[in-house]
Amino acid sequence: MRNERPTAIAIPADRYAGTAPSLLATHKVLRNTYALLAMTLLFSAVTAGAAAALKLPHPGIVLTLVGYFGLLFLTTKLRNSGWGVLSVFGLTGFMGYTLGPILNAYLSLPNGHETVMLALGGTGAVFLGLSAYAVVSRKDFGFMGGFLAVGILVAFLAGLAAIFFQIPAMSLAVSAAFMLLASGLILFETSQIIHGGETNYVMATVSLYVSIYNLFVSLLSLLGFANND
Repeated sequence: MRNERPTAIAIPADRYAGTAPSLLATHKVLRNTYALLAMTLLFSAVTAGAAAALKLPHPGIVLTLVGYFGLLFLTTKLRNSGWGVLSVFGLTGFMGYTLGPILNAYLSLPNGHETVMLALGGTGAVFLGLSAYAVVSRKDFGFMGGFLAVGILVAFLAGLAAIFFQIPAMSLAVSAAFMLLASGLILFETSQIIHGGETNYVMATVSLYVSIYNLFVSLLSLLGFANND
C-alpha cells in the first residue's frame, strides 16, 4: 500500500574518496545493486501476479506495516552476510504480495489495464531517466538527505491519517508527495553509491526498490483518480 515507505537515509557521500581502489569498489557496488534490484523486481512482479491471479486478500494496514518493518529490520541486521540477500527477497516478495490485491482493484475499473500499464511505463521511464542522469552527471545529491528524511516521515504520517480518517483529497496529496520523494530518493541513493556514501549493495537495493514501489503505487493512485473523472 502507499504506507510502505523507506525509513532510513544513507550517510552523505565522502567527497574525497577518489582513489582507484575506491572507484573500483564503487563500480562493484553499483553493478551488484542493479543486478540484485533486477532480480528482486522480477521476483516481486511474480508474487504480485500470483496474488492477483489467485485473488488473495490484502493483509491489511497493520499486518502490512508489521511485515514490512519487520523484514526491513531483519535485512538491516543481515546486510553484511549472504542471509541479507535472502532477506531482501523476503521483503520484496512480501511487498509484491501486498501489491497483488491493489492491482486487482485497479484492473476492475474502466480502462484499468491502460492505467496499470501507464503507471508501470511511467515508473520505468522515471527510474531509468533519473538513474542515468545521476550516473552520467556524477553530481552529488547528498545534500538532499535531510530533506528526504523529513519529507518521508511527514508524508508517511499524513498517509496514515488519510487512511484512518478516509480523506480522499489528502490521499491524493500524499500520493503526489511520495511520487516526488521517491524520485528524489532515486537520485540520492544512486549518488550515494557513485560517491562512496553507500557501500552495501543490499541496503542500496532495498532503498531503490522501495523508491520504485512507492513511485509505481503513487502513479497508479493519481492515474486511477484521473480516469475516474
